[in-house]
Amino acid sequence: MTVNRPAILDANPFVKFGLSTRLGGVSPPPLGMNLSFHVGDLDANVVKNRELFFGSLEIGLADLAIPMQVHSNIVKYADVAGTYPQCDALVTDVPGVFLCVSVADCAPIFLLDNKKKVVAAVHAGWRGTATHLVWTTANMMDNVYGCNPKDIVAYIGPCVSSCCYTVGDDVASRFAPQFLKHDQSRVTLDLKSASISQLTDLGIPNSQIEVSSHCTICDSHLFHSFRRDREKSGRMMGVIGLVPGSN
Repeated sequence: MTVNRPAILDANPFVKFGLSTRLGGVSPPPLGMNLSFHVGDLDANVVKNRELFFGSLEIGLADLAIPMQVHSNIVKYADVAGTYPQCDALVTDVPGVFLCVSVADCAPIFLLDNKKKVVAAVHAGWRGTATHLVWTTANMMDNVYGCNPKDIVAYIGPCVSSCCYTVGDDVASRFAPQFLKHDQSRVTLDLKSASISQLTDLGIPNSQIEVSSHCTICDSHLFHSFRRDREKSGRMMGVIGLVPGSN
């Protein structure tokens, strides 16, 4: 089993973070390390996979806060573990509450204020990106918790990248030209650059933003991709939280 741990988050002893891949797990191929109950996998397989992944991070399943994602721009405060309906981002300053997002092409984005000790997890597909979800999340950290954007670090994880993200005119019309690439046969969208722009517009230094170079479609051996595999695709999960006793 492979777990992504970016340097920008892994350097903090009071934070636990991990992002799964498709490798390992007990689900039959091609699901492998599938962490979703909503893709036709057996519930028992999903539970075992979650135990393997979160267990490797020493996080209990009862400590997870999970948004019921709807491709919105809604952010919620997660003060306890459990499910949070109708939202795509969670923020907390409570140690021991571990925020999750589920992905298979959309961008998983994680924010951390080193000084205030506030974390956020964001699920940003094209809809969330077009409606500035990550900007809204970082702005909430500022307004609610007094987080200075200059103290926030961010990680944009593996997602569908501009090399593979072909979009139609309806989607392209929602984004500024600098995030689109036109050739003779298609238009592609760069979700990562759009998210970086939203974060830097808020005042987060570019040097404090780490971006995965992986594309979930290209790197088929490592990542689930719904756009590539459709109904045969599993889901990955990312998680971030403050270690109990860190406040």
